[in-house]
Amino acid sequence: MLVIKPQKEIVTISHCILNQNAVINEWERAKGAFPVAQYLLNKGVAFIQLPCPEFLFLGINRPPMTYEDYHAIDGYREKCRDLLLPIVQQLKMYVANDYRYIGIIGINESPNCSITGQRGVLMEEFFSLCRIETLTTNYMEIPTWYSEENEGNIMTLVESFIKKEESNNDS
Repeated sequence: MLVIKPQKEIVTISHCILNQNAVINEWERAKGAFPVAQYLLNKGVAFIQLPCPEFLFLGINRPPMTYEDYHAIDGYREKCRDLLLPIVQQLKMYVANDYRYIGIIGINESPNCSITGQRGVLMEEFFSLCRIETLTTNYMEIPTWYSEENEGNIMTLVESFIKKEESNNDS
């Protein structure tokens, strides 16, 4: 029997990168998952998919909302933190067992998953928990222009992200 050893590289990834069904209706940018996901899988990179608090808190037919809208919902930030605690625990276990945590891939200008500019609510909580647990968090974002039909230079950006040890560090 052939034994395959895992590459031991892992990324955390915004929910909708792997599941466009969670996106607000008619805001989808791919048929299912973004093609960038397959690219990462082909490179041997494993995923920890973040939960989608928008979907879990407000459902599939939610209206478009801003960071300020989500920030103002009573209990929303706490819900995000609660959803992230097991993710951060998994990351700690992987890192403690010599896995390479490459970092996180977010969604630019998302009210929850944006990392640069106005950081999203979910990402504020994620980065806060990572700081508490002393987890280094390199990151990249899927640009607003990216779609399944318009991949542009996204694969080059992803390749650069997975090769760098200390890119865009926010620990």
